[in-house]
Amino acid sequence: MSIDRDETDIETPDGVAHAWWYRRGEGARAAVLFFPDAGGVRPAMHAMAERLAKLGYLVLLPNVFYRAGKVAPFDMATAFSDPSERARIMELLSSLTAERVGMDAGAYLDAIAAAHDVRRDRIGITGYCMGGRMSFLAAGTHPDKVRAAASFHGGSLATDKPDSPHRLADRIRASLYFGVADSDPSCTPEQQGVLAAALGAAHVEYRMELYQGKKHGFAVEDHAPAYDRDAAARHWKRLETFFGETLA
Repeated sequence: MSIDRDETDIETPDGVAHAWWYRRGEGARAAVLFFPDAGGVRPAMHAMAERLAKLGYLVLLPNVFYRAGKVAPFDMATAFSDPSERARIMELLSSLTAERVGMDAGAYLDAIAAAHDVRRDRIGITGYCMGGRMSFLAAGTHPDKVRAAASFHGGSLATDKPDSPHRLADRIRASLYFGVADSDPSCTPEQQGVLAAALGAAHVEYRMELYQGKKHGFAVEDHAPAYDRDAAARHWKRLETFFGETLA
């Protein structure tokens, strides 16, 4: 059965975020909010959202950089090695403060809940790179709306900043999954320990899995040279199982 793709505009307190719906067939089903990585919405993200929809979920993929207006696409093979492109992508990243992420996530989750073919008690989130951080933040800022949240090679999950996502651990009700690259400076073993301690103290149901020998970006096909075919396949298996257990 083919996947239907529709476009929509979502009102947020700061403006209008364009977004894409993916669904297969008719009838009520669980839904997933899909947060892209730092490269934003592009063919690789659309392909991943479509693949997730093939598992039977209603998927919403928003343009999280809507505040910046029209953004020239990035080549993820050189986005972080080219100084000018790195500066451009880091400026976009810094614009997504924890407060803004929480505010936007509320609008995206409300849009999902308002869809005619969604089970409102079965809403999950997944995200990559910065989207992994956004997934975790959304679970903490909207605990009554999120049943499950996954983060793959998410960065800055546990820092010394006052708005670090791990400080929301005691608010989270969702089940969590973290797929962590062991060669990721944005999620070091020390940060993993802080995150695990916070989640454990808050009695959050979570699983943290180390993808040994893999780099930040291992799950996203156009994120060369970090992409790893075996790790990406493993991540899809984990995501299917995780959502199958928490959203089914």
